[in-house]
Amino acid sequence: MNHLIVYAHPRKESFNHAILEATIRGLRQKGHEYVVRDLYEMEFQPVVSSSEILGGIGEEIEQEHNYLKWADVIIFIYPIWWTGLPAIVKGYIDRVFTYGFAYRYVNGEQMGMLKGKKALIFNTQGKSHAQYAAIGMDKALLLTSDTGIFEYCGIEVLQHVFFESVPSSDKETRTAWLDQIEAMVSQL
Repeated sequence: MNHLIVYAHPRKESFNHAILEATIRGLRQKGHEYVVRDLYEMEFQPVVSSSEILGGIGEEIEQEHNYLKWADVIIFIYPIWWTGLPAIVKGYIDRVFTYGFAYRYVNGEQMGMLKGKKALIFNTQGKSHAQYAAIGMDKALLLTSDTGIFEYCGIEVLQHVFFESVPSSDKETRTAWLDQIEAMVSQL
């Protein structure tokens, strides 16, 4: 099985990076093929150009399209910042999930073009699940990313996992989370 990992965190010492490493270990255990697209390491430019709005995509975006075509599963790893996707991830979506490639309209109806692809999403957050649930942010996060982006493009979201209160979590909890990730990924 082919896996595209879209990873976004600027610090190699972050828990997000530990999630990336656990994901890779889980994939290797089963002999899966994978490609990591580390958006910060790539210095991915998140701003859509005026030519891209008109449908003109460059070599950089064509390459990302090829990775998406190749992948059976797309694994997203990023923190929740300001109750949403970091700008670099949103920019990746804006620039790579283009009209005619990821979705289009047929007779006025939206059609996801990435049907058959599956997604696994790992997010870290500073707040607890209870804090987000109390204000409805837990549902909003799922609605905006899973429904509004991935399902809109035809991608089946297998699981969306939120790791809560990460800054205040202890080593034992983080180790258990990483074991959970490794097991989850190796079962894909």
